[in-house]
Amino acid sequence: MKTPQSVRELLPKAPLAHLTTLNSDGGPQVTVVWVGIENEEFVIGHMAAHKKVRNVRRDGRVALSLLGDKTNAKGLREYVVIYGTARVTEGGAVDLLQRLARIYLGPNADYPPAAMRNIPGYITRITPTHFAGVGPWNAQGAE
Repeated sequence: MKTPQSVRELLPKAPLAHLTTLNSDGGPQVTVVWVGIENEEFVIGHMAAHKKVRNVRRDGRVALSLLGDKTNAKGLREYVVIYGTARVTEGGAVDLLQRLARIYLGPNADYPPAAMRNIPGYITRITPTHFAGVGPWNAQGAE
């Protein structure tokens, strides 16, 4: 699925994202993440195999929500929810996190710390299947 240009324009504004994965009992696990985009996949870097990484490896169904920076004509703050299928790849986390740190922490950010740069880490890659929320990415309105 093609990512709407309005969502692509939101990402450089550094909205913290809420990634929801599914625990083994079917319950939700939510964590705040930095997010970027590569081609048509949303990408999130991890330095360790955290719960979210283990959950995605077991069940790739995820939701990712981002708060927009605008208020619509009805006075509602815009937000986008990206539903999709995720997969985890090994390696590349340091480069991705360095790129995202310059968006989220500032243009001179140096992250992850030097002592962690030899860790390959993981990247969660999300292929969107549906966009929802309040904003130009959802012509039908809130879901």
